[in-house]
Amino acid sequence: MFIARHRYLVIQKVRNLSFRSIHRSHSIRPLAMATTPNDPGLVTPESDGPSKSAAKKEAKRLEKEAKLAAKHLKQATNTPAGEKKAKADREKKEQEPAFVNTTPKGEKKDMSQPMASGYNPIAVESAWYDWWEAQGFFKPQTTENGDTKPEGVFVVPMPPPNVTGSLHIGHALTIAIQDCLIRWNRMLGKTTLFVPGFDHAGISTQSVVEKRLYKAEGKTRHDLGREVFLGKVMEWKNDYQARITDQLRRLGGSCDWDRVAFTMSPSLSKAVTETFCRLHEDGIIYRANRLVNWCVQLNTTLSNLEVDQKQLLGRTLLNVPGYDPKEKFEFGVITSFAYHIEGSDERIIVATTRPETMLGDTAIAVHQDDDRYKHLHGKFAIHPFLNRRLPIIFDEHVDKEFGTGAVKITPAHDPNDYEVGVRHGLDFINILNDDGTFNDNAGEQFKGMKRFHARREVIKKLTELGLFVETKDNSMQIPICSKSGDIIEPVLKPQWWVNCQPLAAEAIKRTRAGELSIGPKQSEADWYRWLENIQDWCISRQLWWGHRCPAYFVQIEGEDIDRNDGKNWVVGRSVEEATERAKILANGKNFTLEQDEDVLDTWFSSGLWPFSILGWPEKTVDFSQYYPASILETGWDILFFWVARMVLMGIYLTGQMPFSEVLCHAMIRDAHGRKMSKSLGNVIDPIDVIHGLPLEQLHQKLYEGNLDEKEILKAIAGQKKDFPKGIPECGTDGLRFALCAYSGGGRDINLEILRVEGYRKFCNKIFNATKFAMLKLDDGFSPETSAKPTGNESLVERWILHKLNIAATQINAQLQERNFMAATTSAHNFWLYELCDVYIEAMKPLTDASVPLQTRRSAQQTLYTCLDHGLRLLHPFMPFVTEELWQRLPRRPTDPTPSIMIASYPINDPDFISSEEEKDFDTVLSAVRAARSLAASYNLQSNIQLFVHSQTGKEIDLFRLQTQAMITLIKGCSAVNVIEDVKALPPGCGSAVISSTITAHVLVKGLVDLDAEIAKCDKKLTLARLNLEKIMKIISQPDYAETVPSVVQITNDEKVTLLSFDRQIQNVAKL
Repeated sequence: MFIARHRYLVIQKVRNLSFRSIHRSHSIRPLAMATTPNDPGLVTPESDGPSKSAAKKEAKRLEKEAKLAAKHLKQATNTPAGEKKAKADREKKEQEPAFVNTTPKGEKKDMSQPMASGYNPIAVESAWYDWWEAQGFFKPQTTENGDTKPEGVFVVPMPPPNVTGSLHIGHALTIAIQDCLIRWNRMLGKTTLFVPGFDHAGISTQSVVEKRLYKAEGKTRHDLGREVFLGKVMEWKNDYQARITDQLRRLGGSCDWDRVAFTMSPSLSKAVTETFCRLHEDGIIYRANRLVNWCVQLNTTLSNLEVDQKQLLGRTLLNVPGYDPKEKFEFGVITSFAYHIEGSDERIIVATTRPETMLGDTAIAVHQDDDRYKHLHGKFAIHPFLNRRLPIIFDEHVDKEFGTGAVKITPAHDPNDYEVGVRHGLDFINILNDDGTFNDNAGEQFKGMKRFHARREVIKKLTELGLFVETKDNSMQIPICSKSGDIIEPVLKPQWWVNCQPLAAEAIKRTRAGELSIGPKQSEADWYRWLENIQDWCISRQLWWGHRCPAYFVQIEGEDIDRNDGKNWVVGRSVEEATERAKILANGKNFTLEQDEDVLDTWFSSGLWPFSILGWPEKTVDFSQYYPASILETGWDILFFWVARMVLMGIYLTGQMPFSEVLCHAMIRDAHGRKMSKSLGNVIDPIDVIHGLPLEQLHQKLYEGNLDEKEILKAIAGQKKDFPKGIPECGTDGLRFALCAYSGGGRDINLEILRVEGYRKFCNKIFNATKFAMLKLDDGFSPETSAKPTGNESLVERWILHKLNIAATQINAQLQERNFMAATTSAHNFWLYELCDVYIEAMKPLTDASVPLQTRRSAQQTLYTCLDHGLRLLHPFMPFVTEELWQRLPRRPTDPTPSIMIASYPINDPDFISSEEEKDFDTVLSAVRAARSLAASYNLQSNIQLFVHSQTGKEIDLFRLQTQAMITLIKGCSAVNVIEDVKALPPGCGSAVISSTITAHVLVKGLVDLDAEIAKCDKKLTLARLNLEKIMKIISQPDYAETVPSVVQITNDEKVTLLSFDRQIQNVAKL
């Protein structure tokens, strides 16, 4: 019976369409009404009519004229109007005076004035931050007796930005995520603390100040002297700390600024000194003369983590910092040359990728089982340039199959050779000065030469002596300084080291025990791999800017003391303590103390961050209440630089994990997936995204840095390509929401400014929707004491409250899972597709003056609840626009909450759950969407007549009760008719199947093209057939009933019913 009724429906539809199509060729006749009686194409009572050929030609002519007239009409009306509107909008924007914040600093913005005509992010975001701070909302909220609240504690130590320069967009991502979590937990009622701070960034800051000094005055730090130079660096630090502070405030970071920290402040410096002394006293820190990574350009030691490995596939010419930019040097090759064996004509051939290091060779190693060289055991090779004999040594670590099986050994300049030198007691001869030139140990011919000039000269001299053999391509990696780009040199230096193995073992044990969670999971795997293979950490740096090592060399009068030996050094928390220890060492002899000139690695002080910012080593109230932290959120690229070191230090010094969770966010790249670089011109200042910046000003900012002219021109070209119109004004809220929306757990984010601008438009939607919705709250409106439903709500009200509850439940769960992409999607979807698109539209008839007061009041109360809770849901992501709009809403009678940022966050509320009502109204919405789709496919924009046919009484009653809501939700709809019998359907309708019991029909008689409809039917028929065959193939499997879950079987049965019905509709439609 069901199929029969629908066959009748479709046959009636097609018959009427066919009738209209008979007259389709005369549809242009009205355009010919302007012709004269003498026009051969016009049939008049006085004529017998034109010939067939004339009529055919005339029809073509009129059709052509009609198309041309339509084209001209479109150009004359639509396009100019659009251009005029765009021009008018531009002129209006240009005429609007720039917003000026008149709210006194720290005072609340005056909200008594009418809302602005449109959303202006700069106006909306003004004044609120200063008021929040003045009200103390950023401080931890405690109980009356000063204890943390029973709801819990949530503490975030902000990763301290370097004072090297201003924040970039990556920092904005950090703040967006961390402040989102802080605001969310604050609204959940917890005691929250977000500690801001700054890192002195030893190498980077000193380097940038030195470059600026040389560029401006042509001087080096040595020209100024240590104290004067450090004064210059401190001026730079103060300047950029102020700039960064302003950026952090503008980004909405709700930090407790009374607790702001700096890694070189007196209290944090005390923590550094205490740590160094304690670790030295416990034997964890020791002094040793070992190979280090030496950066010639920066003139300092680097840790392994600060060295990048550049892969070369073969011969490559590279520029090297410190040399003429036009000069390039050869890498990616292996050079073979020969040594003469002492007392014979025999030669032994060795190979190296660094031929200049042969000046520091002290042996040649071969494998003891290599028959080619057994006869050389105990003999020597003669160095061709130096008065040096090189013993031929046997070592089992030599690979006799690689190259010639003979290896030159340079213990002082190669990590592998260093180990060989230790095993065999070889001489360690350093040939390199700190500035990259060769010293006296390299011999008269080469001393004073720069290292890569010496490389060329060594090969030249070997060739002249007939010792050069060959140079071949060699796939290899070369170590590059991540700070300067210079090529790292392994050199021997006495330095301070941290024995990391026992610290790492404890960290691994505690992490596996569940004391620390690391996300995403990929980062957790990296964590274990690195800790299990950890090496000792060199913490000495040959800089001036930083924490000077609290270590003192004890020079005992009359004795020749080895400065490389750690036994001749003492440490002290003060000079007095060091002196007392030196007295014991000197054993009554006279002595002098010389403090180590070196400073400590920046990461040494940063490793103490979570507890030093709370007053450690003192037993402060802050330390007892807020340590350990709740979460450490940072980029995955510094998981080992910083996070691991905080864990190692925290466990050892405090006995606790410094935080219980590590969350690693992605690295932001440009829209093309490239790493952001100043020389590429793709580094983005978040303030420029907030305020917008013309292209010319973007160019101008390049000149404020240390880029040379060539790099500036390259960056300008990049900016023109990426930002042809500059950066649009997006506002803080749009930027924060976009950055959170990008954060889905991946390792990279390809940032597109247009997407950020899209979320600025979302802010505009929220602003305008709230403004419009508040018009529905008349002057006498007062919200109820409670948001709980009364039970008298209409279907759409119960539906939207249910959707609100779903959004609240999802967002809380997603934030708990740190899935910011999903959380922003849930908030976005509720506001856009449920509140704005549905409820605010559907409630219009409910607030009409003609409806009963109780109905109107109920709809208003529901609207208020949705606005109130909806803004709260958005607040952690969009703090400013939500505060601005929330302050416009009236408060409930018993609610004195002064700000949305300390209002309660919506959570799952069972009273809001209306599952059956949700299903019912979703059914209504499915008919609405079907009607919209039909109207769009037939290009109907007004006087739309919808017919909903259902086979069940419950659905018929549902649709009849919701006809007014449906008319409101379907733009251009004039009537909704609910029919039980398909025979009541008028002829000439377009149809859509909603479910197995519901179809929607829109009257289109006289408006469609039959051929086009048949083509559509063919496509649908083919698709339905393919899908049906696919499902039937699955169902026909022998073990289908036993192996496939019942839920899936039911779903498949429903699909078969729908697809079978759809095929019948399309077949009938083609008759």
